Amino acid sequence: QVQLVESGGGLVQAGGSLRLSCAATGSILSINTMDWHRQAPGTQRELVAGFTSGGTTNYADSVKGRFTISRVHTKVYLQMNSLKPEDTGVYYCRAVLTGGRTYWGQGTQVTVSS
Repeated sequence: QVQLVESGGGLVQAGGSLRLSCAATGSILSINTMDWHRQAPGTQRELVAGFTSGGTTNYADSVKGRFTISRVHTKVYLQMNSLKPEDTGVYYCRAVLTGGRTYWGQGTQVTVSS
């Protein structure tokens, strides 16, 4: 079992920045990778930022150049700059364990006003 707790969401004006954090506890030695997803109202959850099997980062086209994912041990961060209203949504942290089992955090709301 892995527990994920996100923090750092909030309300920000367009052009502003937020930094999301996700802390993992529990069976952390089984974590293979961690990444960030988001879900806007009426849409499917989508991958925003993550890591490839080679350890490099990958991003959704819509956030390239504005968002940066980083990971330090059991914590993963998402630095979001130059935020746009279309970045609004609930942001979820996900952990994928060796063997493929996945865990999700409870989500943190990000609202970008125009």
